[in-house]
Amino acid sequence: MLVAAGVVDVFFHMTADPWDIAAAVPIVEEAGGTVSDLDGDRSISSGAALYSNGYVHHRVLDVLRSTATAP
Repeated sequence: MLVAAGVVDVFFHMTADPWDIAAAVPIVEEAGGTVSDLDGDRSISSGAALYSNGYVHHRVLDVLRSTATAP
């Protein structure tokens, strides 16, 4: 809800059940934000989610990808 309210730009939900993720999707998206799993896919069943204001979503995913492939 902090993303939807504009208090924070990004929120990670790292250990989530599908119902935990799905509950916030319409709220964040109606506020103009974006929700995806950590691979950037629109999925509620991956066990983790990235909620953002929409402006930084792809940048955060890029950072996650670069960190995952770093030595």
